Amino acid sequence: MAGPSHHILPLPEFDKPVKILIVASPYYKDISDHQITGALAEIEKAGATHDIVHVPGALEIPTAIGIAARMSNFDGYVALGCVIRGETTHYDTVCNDSSRALQLLGLQGLCIGNGILTVENHAQAAVRADPAQMNKGGGAAAAALHLVALSRKWGKSEKGVGFTSDILMAGKSTV
Repeated sequence: MAGPSHHILPLPEFDKPVKILIVASPYYKDISDHQITGALAEIEKAGATHDIVHVPGALEIPTAIGIAARMSNFDGYVALGCVIRGETTHYDTVCNDSSRALQLLGLQGLCIGNGILTVENHAQAAVRADPAQMNKGGGAAAAALHLVALSRKWGKSEKGVGFTSDILMAGKSTV
């Protein structure tokens, strides 16, 4: 008996350039390398540009995205990492806190594809990270691209508040 089918949305098309930041934790480098390969393929298919930064672990991924959102000009973010269950409750803390932090950043308006794997063992991670198998890195990149497309569809043009440079040049002020 076949398993359930999954519908994959086609990648969005963009009329203006899209810049994506991949934030990856290479704690399990083989897994991270596969995730990045999958993410890059999706980003390139959409015609977007990218940058990649590495952080020590999954808990640092949301912090790096928050810093980038405040200090740079990325349209979207791809969070890539892997947390494998160990012998202590640290697994639960890392999974819950990294996921919750990414969700909070998303609710603030950031376009984030969450590709942090939370698995029982390395074999599960390998299948999920491999671009030829489950390609969760590619899926996270696609999610970020879809959110960028939504934000552009629903985005409002920024309105100036108070004085604008053109009016100041003319010696006039706005009301």
